[in-house]
Amino acid sequence: MRIGLVALASVLVWFRVWEPVSAISLIGVVGLLIGGWPILKEAFENVIARRMTMELSMTIAIAAAAAIGEFFTALVITLFVLVAEVLEGLTVGRGRKAIRDLLEFLPDEVSIRRAGAIRSVAAQELAVGDVVLVAPGGRLPVDGVVLSGHSFVDESRITGESMPVEKTAGAPVFAGSINQSGALEIAAERIGRDTSYGKIIEAVERAEQSRAPVQRLADRLAGYLVYFALGAAVLTFLITRDIYSTISVIIVAGACGIAAGTPLAILGAIGRSARLGAIVKGGVHLETLGQVDTVVLDKTGTLTFGRPEVQHVVPVPGITREELLDAAAAAELRSEHPLGKAIVAHAQRQNRPAVEPTRFDYTPGRGISTQVGEATVLVGNRAWMVDHGIDVPSTFEQDSEAGSEALVARDGHFLGAIEIADTVRPEAQRAVEALHRMGIRVVLLTGDARRVADAVGKALGIQDIEAQLLPEDKLARIQALVGGKHKIAMVGDGVNDAPALAQADVGIAMGSGTDVAQESADVVLLGNDLERFVKTLAVARRTRGIIWQNFVGTIGVDALGIALAAFGFLDPLLAAAIHVVSELIFILNSARLLPAPEKTKTAAAPESKSAAV
Repeated sequence: MRIGLVALASVLVWFRVWEPVSAISLIGVVGLLIGGWPILKEAFENVIARRMTMELSMTIAIAAAAAIGEFFTALVITLFVLVAEVLEGLTVGRGRKAIRDLLEFLPDEVSIRRAGAIRSVAAQELAVGDVVLVAPGGRLPVDGVVLSGHSFVDESRITGESMPVEKTAGAPVFAGSINQSGALEIAAERIGRDTSYGKIIEAVERAEQSRAPVQRLADRLAGYLVYFALGAAVLTFLITRDIYSTISVIIVAGACGIAAGTPLAILGAIGRSARLGAIVKGGVHLETLGQVDTVVLDKTGTLTFGRPEVQHVVPVPGITREELLDAAAAAELRSEHPLGKAIVAHAQRQNRPAVEPTRFDYTPGRGISTQVGEATVLVGNRAWMVDHGIDVPSTFEQDSEAGSEALVARDGHFLGAIEIADTVRPEAQRAVEALHRMGIRVVLLTGDARRVADAVGKALGIQDIEAQLLPEDKLARIQALVGGKHKIAMVGDGVNDAPALAQADVGIAMGSGTDVAQESADVVLLGNDLERFVKTLAVARRTRGIIWQNFVGTIGVDALGIALAAFGFLDPLLAAAIHVVSELIFILNSARLLPAPEKTKTAAAPESKSAAV
């Protein structure tokens, strides 16, 4: 309404519709009072707070134009400023909506079963222990355990798992997930801000409220530009005595592209990162992430799955793979050793039935001796074979590079070897390749054996590898890298990674990692996909680039505009147009970082009592 009234007043003044007083335009004065009030109010508040902003310079320009009788010019300047503020507000509002969408995703009303009856209650009335009913297409409001029902649930917002996860009785579920197929009854264990989704929301909210150092730099630079514009205006008037040129100098200089564009870029990047599955805990961490030149990776749980798996089954001539696997699986059936469990699990996946051993003897550090039917089966290392007089062919003399080797013998005859190792995550190789393309140095630090670390590094194309490190050794390596004037990002998932994560310039914790690691980290990845980190790193770099584009562009436009205005090439109207257009260009440049509106993956069913039934 204010914009409409100012536009109408501008038209009336231009056509001189009603001018009862020759010395002053009454319509112009009324239009300026109505339209200029919010600008004047903000300028006054900034003066009280000792902040030099563009509202103050625009107020001075509007007052100066009105003082020399240029009411049409003053009204048009006011109109430009009001329109620019509305557009700026809409753009920033879109950025805040990206954050607000997280808050509004959980249902407001929930169906629960109490005292044998089903009823709908507000989400705020939920209590731990309530039985919550979720219909197909509904959103889960709590963390809990499935009591009954069968369904597939989209947990991508929480765990980062892209595929729907099957849920049956006894399975854990998380708030913020989407129930895709069947109805579920869930026992609520955590509600509200205590849920996994609630913790994500809190982290994003804290990040939104934080201020990155580049934002403080933007505020200072905006103030300097205003001082410079006012100084240039005074100098212009002293030299030219041309009030129009002087006013044009004040009007053309604009720092809103910096002052508003910088926080918008940070806000958009945090929202986009959250959409990608990375929770950045503050603008300062996002800014630092954009400067990272070295990424340090832990191995177990970060580059690998963190569980041993059978890689190769290598029998001697005359023995089939199935025969070797059956003998080893039967021998290891009672074993609690991780390698033994890996052999049994592999046999089960191959649908090979394991015979229960009648005798089981375990010698730590050596191997096992079992009685399977009428046969004596040995599984262990080379020393275990030597102890029992088993002749191991020369072709089996080398240990597996990437992991451990379980040698198998039956009734005094060597059957072959089973190679077991931690499996490299398929996305890890793509992530490391992407980091190399970005010109980032990749370092692998692990507590594992040198040969295992070298094998993983070779598979991923990592040259800088340090192995057999204790937690304090990892911390010392990170301190040395940070002290070497590098910007270091550390990615890990375990308790032993927490000190190094805290010491790095930016600590990144895998979503499946320990609570200690996640608390120590500056960025938490949802799930275990290292590519999410690479994409977030790219967003941080892009954010930094856009902010500096705005800085350089604003300074360039202001310098050129002030020079043209000082020499009389810009009148106040053209100066105002340049000011507003350049400001909006830089704000829209920042708006490119805002995440696109999210498309609903499934049609949400009504979260009502009848739907749950």
